[in-house]
Parts: sequence; structure tokens; C-alpha cells
Amino acid sequence: MSLPLRTVPATSSYIALALLAALLAAVPWLQGQAGGRTLVFALACGAVLGVVLQRSRFCFYCHARDWFEDRNPRGLLAIVLALAVGVLGHTVVLGGWLPVPQPGKLPPDMHIGPVSWVLVAAGLSFGAGMVVSGSCISAHWYRLAEGSAVSPFALLGSALGFIAGFRTWNALYSWSVADAPVVWLPAHLGYGGALLVQWGALALVGAWLWRGFAQEGAAGDAPGVMKPVPGLGTVWRNLWTGRWHYWVGGLAVGLIGTFAIVRMRPLGVTATLGSAARQWAQGQGWIPERLDGLDGFAGCATLPQATWLTPNALLLAGLVAGSFVAALASRQLVPRWPTWRDAARGLSGGVLLGWGAMTGLGCTMGTLLSGGMAGALSGWVFGAAVFFAVWAGLRAKAAPWRQGWGAN
Repeated sequence: MSLPLRTVPATSSYIALALLAALLAAVPWLQGQAGGRTLVFALACGAVLGVVLQRSRFCFYCHARDWFEDRNPRGLLAIVLALAVGVLGHTVVLGGWLPVPQPGKLPPDMHIGPVSWVLVAAGLSFGAGMVVSGSCISAHWYRLAEGSAVSPFALLGSALGFIAGFRTWNALYSWSVADAPVVWLPAHLGYGGALLVQWGALALVGAWLWRGFAQEGAAGDAPGVMKPVPGLGTVWRNLWTGRWHYWVGGLAVGLIGTFAIVRMRPLGVTATLGSAARQWAQGQGWIPERLDGLDGFAGCATLPQATWLTPNALLLAGLVAGSFVAALASRQLVPRWPTWRDAARGLSGGVLLGWGAMTGLGCTMGTLLSGGMAGALSGWVFGAAVFFAVWAGLRAKAAPWRQGWGAN
């Protein structure tokens, strides 16, 4: 049973600030570790990302569902905005690192992967997992901090899905991945050409989503009426009331994705989970010791870790902590006991998410968002497969004989 919002103490914002102060107290210790500055940056970046994701409800599945079911384009337009901002930012940064892009020479650490039918299968699996579990993996991390009854099982299921992906990887690699092209658009079109092509595609998608939307917004306010400028107290309260505008989430995610590559690897939320699953499964003898070619690809790397004090682990810790602070301050922390249905949805959907993320070398945050921003064809192919699977899955859910299945 959900905890009513009115039972959350009125002092929750002060508790959130205290937790934030405790998070900041860890900074001096982290700075004393190897790569301390990067670790601190990862923690701060994750915390800001967690606040943004939670307050703007930025979720690839929810945004797609809003469009497919209700024809509400705001969420998908936020994703388009995030990609447009990130593509520009990555173009500027990568242009400084690698002034002359060339075929066969990829920028280091960018999420640029092979394109084959295996990538399409990974995207379809990930999209189906979103429909079943009710979120993408990045959203499950911030909903974990909100007290979601499904997210713990979805993340556990994702770890199991990674193990399943490791077991099937060698066969898929020999069948298709080994010979699949790794396409980085700037290497073939130049930075300017790649930027124009990607922005053009995003503009077409945005224009298609915008149909009829401008008229709706224009009818909202009476002409000639100026709204009063809110005071600082009102602005502060509005930060923790309701949800932020969709465009705020899209703009912030695009900027965070760009700033992340300046100091650490591109954004991704599955590397630590996948590494833990790989290390544990190899210790149990469940997966091969040698995973052909896997560690040579860029993406959400899943190498066994000698230490878990890594930038990706700190990014996730900051994401969950930031989401928790935001949920507490906005009184959206609503924990409830899970049911068997919650567990079944989370585990089954999580397995599909994990297999898709492992086989696709990342999730919607790593492969689609970070890959697309970097100009990787793999990111756009993965994203198209994901959204097709969501569309098909929602149609299946809406079928009369499946009413009630996978409801959120």
C-alpha cells in the first residue's frame, strides 16, 4: 500500500538539505583517492542528473508511452531536444580532440558500436523490457530512490539479463558482430555534415511531433496579459512542486551529457551493474572466461573490477542520492510493499532490459543518448528498434485479451 503524500513531514526539504550536506562531506575523502577529481566530478554529475531525471520525470519509456497512447508529444520533444543539444556539444568537444575525423579512427571512449541485426535484436529486447517493467534502466535507478516497488526487481532482473547476454555473446559475435561495420558519421560526412544530417533528422521528427501542438499552447494564455515576476521564495517552492517542464529536462540532460565527456566517459548507467554481474557469474562458472571481442568495443564496459570506486559507480551513487534528495524535498517519496505481480513484472522485464543492454553495449542512456550525441550510427539504430518495440508492446497491452497486463 502506498504511503499517502500528506504523511510526509513538512520538514522534508530540510532533511533533503541535510542529506545533500552529508553527500558533500564525502568529497574530501574522494579527492584523496586515485583519480579523486574525476570521482568527485562523477559523484556531482550523477547527483545533478538524478535531480534532473526525478524532477522532470525524464524516462524514455514514459515519454514514448505518452505519445503512443495519448498523442502527448512533450516527452519525445524533450528527448529530441536533449539529443540536439548533445550532438552540438559533442561536435564542439570532439572537434577539439580530433580535428580531422577519418574512417577507421574513432574518438576514444565514445559509445560507437557495431551495426548489425544483433543490435536491432538488442533494441527490440530493451524496448520490450521497458514495456513489461514500466521504465528504462535509468528511470529505474531514480525510481528506486522514490520507493518504487518494481524497480529493485527490475534492476535485479537486469543483472540476470546481463548474465544471459554474456552466455549468448560469443555465438552472436561469430555470427554477425565480428564483421559488422562500426560507423561514426563524422568520419564519413565531416563534423559539419554529420551535424547537419543529425539535426535535420531531429528537426523532421520534432516537426512531426509538433503538429497541432503549437495551437494548443497558443490557446493557453490570454493575449496582452503579463504574468507577474515570481519572488525567490516562490521560485524555490516551485522547484519542489509538481514536475519541471519537459523542455527543462531535455535541455539539462543534453548539457550534462556534453559536460560528462570533458572529464570522464560518456553517460551510461549499466557499466557497474553489468561488471558486477559479469564478475559474479564468471566466479560461478556460469559464463565463458573469454568473451570474444567484447572488451574491444566502446560503450558501457563490463570489465571485472579490482575496485568498485570507479567513475561510473560514483555516477550511479550520485544519481540515486540526487533522486532521493529530490523525491524527499518534493514529497514524492512514496514507498510501498511490493506484490508478486510487481516482482514478476520487474524480474521478467529486467531480464529483457539486461539482455538488450549487454548485447547492445548500453541502454537508452548509453547507446541511444550518448551514442547518438557522438554521431554513432549504432545509437540511432538502437533507438529506432527500442521505440518500435515500445509501440508494438503498447499495442499488445491495449488488446482486449491483454487488458491489465503490465499496467503501471
